[in-house]
Amino acid sequence: MCQITAAATTRLPPEPSAARLARAFLRGAHCPAHHASVLDDAELLTSELVTNAVMHGAPPVTIAVECDTTEGMRIRVTDGSTRRPAPRDAAPADLGGRGMALVDLLSAAWGAEPTECGKEVWFLLRAPSGARTPPSP
Repeated sequence: MCQITAAATTRLPPEPSAARLARAFLRGAHCPAHHASVLDDAELLTSELVTNAVMHGAPPVTIAVECDTTEGMRIRVTDGSTRRPAPRDAAPADLGGRGMALVDLLSAAWGAEPTECGKEVWFLLRAPSGARTPPSP
């Protein structure tokens, strides 16, 4: 695990503002030494997972971020529903339905696992090869 930044978790309200709050949490909790090159993608994918948890899941909704300097940035979103997400083909005119396809496309890996109270959906982002990370403090 990372020697610089500890894993962090927070609970989110089950309402539309949760995605914005999750992005703000992520900006404050991410590892500045190892995640600078993936933060934009992390915010986008986090917004998708949190929106899905609020719209299609059930409370409680939580987000967790952790840094593993060898693996990358792992984000976990939990909610109280056992219904698993799945990528689908959205028509060009559809207003939604692209979130899990984005997670599948942009992340190094992702998955959904049952928990005692529902499910956890997670994704892993790795810095692109050749990306420079700031030196550790």
